[in-house]
Amino acid sequence: MLHTPQPTQHPDRALLHNEIHARPPEALTAPLAITHVVMLADAEGRAASRAHLATLLRDHHLAPPDAQTTHLRIALGPLRVRWELHTEFVTWTFMLPMAEPDLATRTPAAAAESVPHGWLAALPGQCLCSLNLWALAGHDDETHALARQLLHEDQLIGSSVAGGLAEVTTDFAIHADGSSRMLLHVGGMSARRLGRLVQRLLEIETYRMAAMLGLPAAQQAGAVLASAEGELAALAEAIRSADRDAEPALLDRLTRLAGQVESQHAATHSRFSASTAYFELVDRRIQDIGETRLAGLQTIAEFMDRRLTPARKTCEWATRRQDALSQRVSRISNLLRTRVEIEQQQSSQALLATMNRRGDLQLKLQSTVEGLSVAAITYYIVGLVSYLAKGAQKLGWPWSPESTAALAIPLVAGTVWWSLRRLHRRVFSH
Repeated sequence: MLHTPQPTQHPDRALLHNEIHARPPEALTAPLAITHVVMLADAEGRAASRAHLATLLRDHHLAPPDAQTTHLRIALGPLRVRWELHTEFVTWTFMLPMAEPDLATRTPAAAAESVPHGWLAALPGQCLCSLNLWALAGHDDETHALARQLLHEDQLIGSSVAGGLAEVTTDFAIHADGSSRMLLHVGGMSARRLGRLVQRLLEIETYRMAAMLGLPAAQQAGAVLASAEGELAALAEAIRSADRDAEPALLDRLTRLAGQVESQHAATHSRFSASTAYFELVDRRIQDIGETRLAGLQTIAEFMDRRLTPARKTCEWATRRQDALSQRVSRISNLLRTRVEIEQQQSSQALLATMNRRGDLQLKLQSTVEGLSVAAITYYIVGLVSYLAKGAQKLGWPWSPESTAALAIPLVAGTVWWSLRRLHRRVFSH
């Protein structure tokens, strides 16, 4: 088969194209036990997570992931492991097929029980979320009784999802084993569709907890912002009544306050922005599961709207409050700076007025001595004329040197005075 010549390719074309296929859902079949663990980790912790996965694979004689791998699905016998590397956290999902459980005599086992306990306890990072999900076949009374057995009956939340093909029940509570629990009762649903539904349910819990990371930061920021707002109000009042000597100290206080506000804003801005994005993802995933109400139970959307809204509004309020405080500090800084500049201009004007007075005084002094200057210049020129007359007398000049000098005095004095006045007019005209 002939290949059509291709134009020059963008270096990131393959990466960008394959991103649409990143982290695809798996085809799942009920009954199934799933344990989903989210570990909050920094860059070092995420690198350690890859090494920790390599340890598990090496114990099962499998090749470790390379340095570019960000998600991996592997089968360790009946146990399937899904590892995903995110910007702030690492997710581990363990899936184990179940025999049809005898729900009347025992509760189903969690998938994490099939994972080496020592290895599981040593997962790098800090556990942000741990969820046990059981996907069971059927909607009969026995499976509904299991929900009341495994979950807190007074906190039950549930709905029909996926167009009525499944029912999900949870209580969004951490149980004695340190994990939250969720039951998914599946009817006639394809394996692919069940995989997509399970992934969305896991992402709701993951992104819900990631979004809540902004709440402690917002609460801590509230105390800092209250103190900064009080300091800013005091500065504004002090600036209103301050004299010129107090302005340097006020400017120093205002600069320190601006530095504090901007430092706190820079420290929390990324956290609040991430929380906003995670809240939006939670909303989108809840829309994707297509809930309809079950009699007597809150839907997940209703529960999230009622319980998450205060935390979301707190984060949004902290962001708006930071922006407003930063703008107020900027306005007061501009006000104080304008006041200082006006005073500097007034000082400059006073200095220029002083220089003008000095210039006028110099002109007056120059005018005072101008007559002396005319007399001195006339004296020297008349002296030269007298010497010329003495020499010219021998050549036939009819007047004596004294007479010639006497006659020259008015003419020379008038010429000198007129020349000085003309020079003054030229200088001042420019």
